[in-house]
Amino acid sequence: MKSSFIIVGSFVLGCLLAWLGWLHEDILQHSGEFSMYILYLLMFTVGVSIGSDRKLPEILKSQTPRILLVPLATVVGTLIAGLIVSFFISRWSISECLSVGFGFGYYSLSSILITQLKASSIGVQAAAELGTIALIANVIRELYVLLFTPLIVKYFGRLAPICAGGATTMDTTLPVITRFSGRDMVFISIIHAVIVDFSVPFFVGFFCSL
Repeated sequence: MKSSFIIVGSFVLGCLLAWLGWLHEDILQHSGEFSMYILYLLMFTVGVSIGSDRKLPEILKSQTPRILLVPLATVVGTLIAGLIVSFFISRWSISECLSVGFGFGYYSLSSILITQLKASSIGVQAAAELGTIALIANVIRELYVLLFTPLIVKYFGRLAPICAGGATTMDTTLPVITRFSGRDMVFISIIHAVIVDFSVPFFVGFFCSL
């Protein structure tokens, strides 16, 4: 939860500095390029994090193909939710609403991708707005799991918080999922997050291209 507040605080700080004119003009002009370099670094560190886990091959071998139904349920549930929400929001198209939803809680990656990919089609300002929505929506998704996992488990079952957590279930939300869903859900949470993590650039990129 602390990391989520730091991310949001950094975003708000950047908005204030730019609005007050305290940033050098070169930084403002090349902010898009800086974002892409940060994105490349982010993807590199994600790869390092996954590749450095020596238990990952053992985890993968110990699970049956049925485990793939969990990330599949996450994708289908997110798709349905995104479609429903899009009917109540006239400002954004269905594909734009889905691009936000398919961030799967990966707010840092999805917000940068959306801002960059949509700039050419809807304009820089609108793309930045949509990226901001993606940031806030996916932070809320993570906070929702952190705060309400006991209730989610009680009313929807032990796998429900894993689907709700999306890409966060191998890091920030893993402790709370382990506590309330059980330690036997740890491997499922990790594999689910790995698959969903890798799918974010593809899903977001696809919906942004529509």
